[in-house]
Amino acid sequence: MRIYKVKDYGEMSRKAANIISAQVILKPDCVLGLATGSTPVGTYRQLVEWYEKGDLDFSEVRTVNLDEYKGLPRENDQSYYYFMHENLFDKVNIKPENTNLPDGTKEDSEEECARYEALIRSMGGVDLQLLGLGHNGHIGFNEPAEDFAKETHCVDLTERTIEANKRFFASADDVPRQAYTMGIGTIMRAKKILLVVSGEDKAETVAKAFFGPVTPEVPASILQLHEDVTIVADEAALSKAPC
Repeated sequence: MRIYKVKDYGEMSRKAANIISAQVILKPDCVLGLATGSTPVGTYRQLVEWYEKGDLDFSEVRTVNLDEYKGLPRENDQSYYYFMHENLFDKVNIKPENTNLPDGTKEDSEEECARYEALIRSMGGVDLQLLGLGHNGHIGFNEPAEDFAKETHCVDLTERTIEANKRFFASADDVPRQAYTMGIGTIMRAKKILLVVSGEDKAETVAKAFFGPVTPEVPASILQLHEDVTIVADEAALSKAPC
């Protein structure tokens, strides 16, 4: 596990974008696993900027997203489909047919999860998986639990996650209660993992996840067992870590 300690959110975003762009340049048809939420927005903004300068080419890149709310249509401005198009896909030359997310409108959870898991395997797996870190240690929508979920599944969101996400909706009542997410096993099969984290409000979680015991009660702690993990965190996020 490599940890890059950077000054602030801007530097975190540039460093993460550097790592992703290196992957794209090294393997133009790579499979990128992508994340949503506020933390990676700066990273996507930097990638778009480099694309606009002619430094990056996404024409052969394929993507799979970590998760999607269940029950939200793609055109809903809080769907992760909408988020990815708004922040990255519509601003670079990636082919629409090469972008993939779970389909939140599918009611049959088992069928949709099996389809998505098979899709990832058919692509040869993920070359580089981008992750954020939830306040309760979740990655994707893998919430604290008694064991690690192995494959793509439908999850009931915890009240803490609903509370954290309600700022994006008109009210907490509008936040979906379920989501489709890659499982911990799916994430761990990625060849490389890049986790970005920023802010003092994540400091305690960072300390537990990466300097404490590996436990499904802190889902991100499993990353300690992956052979190629890079964490890019700002000073505030690492303020309670013994490093």
